[in-house]
Amino acid sequence: MLKSTPMESVSAAALVITLAGIVSNVMGLFRDRFLASTFGAGDTLDIYYAAFRIPDLIYNLLILGALSAAFIPVFTGLITNKEKQDEAWELASDMMNLAISFIVIFSVIFAIFAPWLMKLIAPGFSAEKIGTAVIFTRIMFLSPLFLGISGVMGGVLTSMKHFFVFSVAPLLYNAGIIFGILVLTKSMGPIGLAWGVVLGAFLHMTLQYAVVRNLGYRHRWTFLASLKNKNIKVVLKLMFPRMAGIAINQMNLIISSIFASTLAAGSLAVFTFSQNLQSVPFTVFGISFAIAAFPALSAYAAQGEKQKFVKVFSETFRQIMFFVIPLSIFIIVLRAQLVRAVLGAGEFDWNDTVLTFQCLGYFSISIFAQSAVQLLARSFYALKDTKTPFYVAIATEAINIGLIMLLIGKFQVLGLAIAFSVASIVQMLLLLFVLRTRFDDLDDKNIIESIVKISVASLLASVAIQVSKSQIGEAIEIDTFVKIMIQLVIPALVGLGVFALLCELFKINEFIVFKQAISKKLFKKYAMQTAIENTDEVNRV
Repeated sequence: MLKSTPMESVSAAALVITLAGIVSNVMGLFRDRFLASTFGAGDTLDIYYAAFRIPDLIYNLLILGALSAAFIPVFTGLITNKEKQDEAWELASDMMNLAISFIVIFSVIFAIFAPWLMKLIAPGFSAEKIGTAVIFTRIMFLSPLFLGISGVMGGVLTSMKHFFVFSVAPLLYNAGIIFGILVLTKSMGPIGLAWGVVLGAFLHMTLQYAVVRNLGYRHRWTFLASLKNKNIKVVLKLMFPRMAGIAINQMNLIISSIFASTLAAGSLAVFTFSQNLQSVPFTVFGISFAIAAFPALSAYAAQGEKQKFVKVFSETFRQIMFFVIPLSIFIIVLRAQLVRAVLGAGEFDWNDTVLTFQCLGYFSISIFAQSAVQLLARSFYALKDTKTPFYVAIATEAINIGLIMLLIGKFQVLGLAIAFSVASIVQMLLLLFVLRTRFDDLDDKNIIESIVKISVASLLASVAIQVSKSQIGEAIEIDTFVKIMIQLVIPALVGLGVFALLCELFKINEFIVFKQAISKKLFKKYAMQTAIENTDEVNRV
């Protein structure tokens, strides 16, 4: 019988997943550095990232949507009931059958029509680049199959509180890609990148499948019976709203690829590199805090406890802003050093570096909005309203496309980043406005007061960073990796120190809460639910 996990164990599990997520993001940065230094921002990486789009779409729509929104809660409800554990294993097996079947069917269809699909996704590519991208994407169609199997196994592991293996699996995925960059490309050429993705997906699957087998999982090849499983029907019913939201997000990536393909060689690579860099604070803090608050928001919404709902929303919103506002400002000030440290080596030349850190600067403007959207969307989900976030997403995607068409001629790839940030801010404001109409008060006074204090402290700390950075630049010639790291790390530490002092001076409540959380072994207050649905998603590209 599966025993309930005490709060201390849940907190420890949350810490494991958080640390693993940080390590995985660091590995992702190394992955991007190896890609940049080996190939530079040019045709090869444009092809590589464009080839990702369709396999990624299949995985996200068919697997991630089902697991995050439906499979895990249904499986957990069964496996924790001693009388229904056999039913839980049947659900896992039937889910596996459906996942394999649908992924294989869609992958084969898309692989056949890959030449036409790549022309839609990358209309600006030459015939030669299209041909190479087709080969890449056909190889990469193996990865959704492995990740689909692994996704079901990861859902089982999460439900059964085996967080360590679930957290380590994404590290293996990145390790496989890095192996492809450093080893396979030496003997196979650029196509080794595609096989590295497949290797990473296979390692991701193998680890989790081995552990789940040891827990008692046995597969049954019964596709028709799977369709008749009543629990599968529940999963399918729950997954569609989530799939719709993911579809909008994937459409955003595809549209960006379409426009980037019409620009100079390397534009898609620059766009993806800068987006990956800005996503670190967004994924580590924005997503995880939003998911941690979701169970409490859902419970209070179901009970009609509006005041408690608002309290949880306000505290979580303010805590997210406490982390992401200073980090986004620090990234803007140190963007050149950050890009040079992470990507600036080998074939990634100075022009690539300049374009990437300019793009990163525009992306960073909206990190706070991207993070807030995660909490706002889940607030609507807690209120059993899945339509509003979807409609707002459609509206903001229309704004994104309109802005791209308006800006791309003058700003080139930077126009994509500007449009993305403006659309993200509009999305946050629209969701906040609609949510505000559902309540008499969203604790507006405390939210505004905290944001003002945090913003002022962050801006003053950024001045300290700029002064420190300039002094180091005058004292030493920044011409080696070590010296670049010095100009990055020392000003960043100075900025953090100044920010902490100003938080004490301004009596910023979120800083006090954070210190208390540290004293209670880090984030114990927020460990109501671990950030399970995005661990794989943020490591895909």
